Amino acid sequence: MFVSRGTTAPVGRRKGPLAVKKSYAIANQKGGVGKTTTAVNLSAALALGGHRCLLIDLDPQGNATSGLGAEKRERGGAEAALAAPEAPDTWVEKTRVENLSLVPSTHRLGGVELLLRHEVNRYQRLKQALEHVAEKFDYVLIDCPPSTGLLPMNALIAAHEVIIPVQCEYYAMEGLAQMIGTLAAAETEHAAGVQIGGFLLTMYDPEVTLAGEIANEVISHFRDRTYATVVPRDPVLSEAPSHGLSVIEYSPRSRGANAYIQLAKEIVHANR
Repeated sequence: MFVSRGTTAPVGRRKGPLAVKKSYAIANQKGGVGKTTTAVNLSAALALGGHRCLLIDLDPQGNATSGLGAEKRERGGAEAALAAPEAPDTWVEKTRVENLSLVPSTHRLGGVELLLRHEVNRYQRLKQALEHVAEKFDYVLIDCPPSTGLLPMNALIAAHEVIIPVQCEYYAMEGLAQMIGTLAAAETEHAAGVQIGGFLLTMYDPEVTLAGEIANEVISHFRDRTYATVVPRDPVLSEAPSHGLSVIEYSPRSRGANAYIQLAKEIVHANR
């Protein structure tokens, strides 16, 4: 069994605007680690806790969009945020979750790199877009594709911090090394000021010895940057998206829902 960095105090509903707005890229170049699960459920937990939240689906696969019961658009959405950052009315939409807005993925998002190839500021487009909605949201979460290139780099440049989900399985540390290299490139090549908000242990199964070993290894290397919250392996986390619901709506008493509610509290507490 592993030992986390500590616990967090309970955090209530928002009583007023936060002093510092925060944007988080949720990223890991290794696929299948829980990025979209985290993006959808953390944004829902923050919103249902009374915080104005914007979720940006920057993955052409559009799983965060469908996970909230929305549909990928032919136009608009994340593509429009990059192509026309000055016109948020064309890319932000409400969701049925109170306080939660969405920038959905689009069918044309995968071709945006080609579309912007001649633009000098093509890596700063999302940052520019967020400047137009900064006063409307307390938190912005960006679901990144598991790749390098224009889309994830836009997210890293736009974000204040990056949340890095780490699957408690083999090859986890290899993925972390790649991600840290990408963050270094973002800083060196694009002067990105993004910081590591924290490493989030996901898919943790206490019955699997390797899971505990991986968790301990991550914590031993990044103790002060590992979230106290650990996301368990819980079937409802996979079931909820098929219903177009966050796990907090789908199964509010489940272990998975509780984990993301605690993670939201941890993040809000860190920003007080």
